[in-house]
Amino acid sequence: MSDKENTLDEEFLEDELLEGETQEQKAGDEKENVEEEKSVEETLSEELAKEKDKFLRLFAEFENYKRRTSKERMELFKTAGQEVIVSLLPVLDDFDRAMKELAKSDDKEVFKGVELINVKFRETLKAKGLEMVEVNAGDVFDAEIHEAITQIPAPDKKMKGKVIDVIEKGFKLGDRIIRHPKVVVGN
Repeated sequence: MSDKENTLDEEFLEDELLEGETQEQKAGDEKENVEEEKSVEETLSEELAKEKDKFLRLFAEFENYKRRTSKERMELFKTAGQEVIVSLLPVLDDFDRAMKELAKSDDKEVFKGVELINVKFRETLKAKGLEMVEVNAGDVFDAEIHEAITQIPAPDKKMKGKVIDVIEKGFKLGDRIIRHPKVVVGN
């Protein structure tokens, strides 16, 4: 072979080597681009996951807020007239005393008239959510429900720690006790 042919062969081989290196470089660059794209995709998917989590937490917090305010509003409606009803409780006590005295009188027509008014008054308050707290002599004393006015020696051993007498009736509005029953407790 001649020098010219050798030179051409060498140039040809160099060109092929350069092309091979260039192709390898391109392949490496493509791999880097793919890795960069993956890292960009991964970054974006991580950011999306964070935003989804943030959205879900915010949504849950808003739902809790709605539930809480709805519950508070319902409580407010239940006890909206509490002050008025509490101020009417002494009138209810006076009605009970008046009914006892009128029952002793001979005028039955007056008794029936006042009794009708009493029943209507009680039914109106009951419709607004007022209930009487049931307490009878012999019930076990409960400090969360009853208000002890005084303690007296129990008439017998069975009555120790129990209600002897009810001095004033107790009432609750909805689930809340607005006036505790006043009782005498056996000691």
